[in-house]
Amino acid sequence: MELHSIFLIGGADDETATLRAEERDDACNLELSYRGKVIAASADDFFEALCMVRLGLESDGLLLFCYGSSLNVYPSGMARSMASGKVAYKMQEGRHASKSDLVSIYAEGPDVIPATVSQQREYFNAWASSERA
Repeated sequence: MELHSIFLIGGADDETATLRAEERDDACNLELSYRGKVIAASADDFFEALCMVRLGLESDGLLLFCYGSSLNVYPSGMARSMASGKVAYKMQEGRHASKSDLVSIYAEGPDVIPATVSQQREYFNAWASSERA
């Protein structure tokens, strides 16, 4: 089991949530605890479970401040199958993602751009259909 403390965007200053990640019974399980509430999700990979948790969080007007919730970060199919979706690529318009662009979905950095699940998917789809050098 892994525990991660993640800042909430849209909440009070320095407000955090606790994310518990655990692989159990061939499923990737997440539980997000915040403000006395818990959102739980189970999926084939941790990125998909994180998206499910984020959708519940969005109903409270909150976003997570981590790479897994960043506008320009999305996992490849290989990252989803081989790393259970725990890592994803930082994408940049006009270029292919490379191994050096891999980040933990639970980590944070100065280049995180908090986004909703739908904004993140739209960005990924636009990037995937664009020409890249």
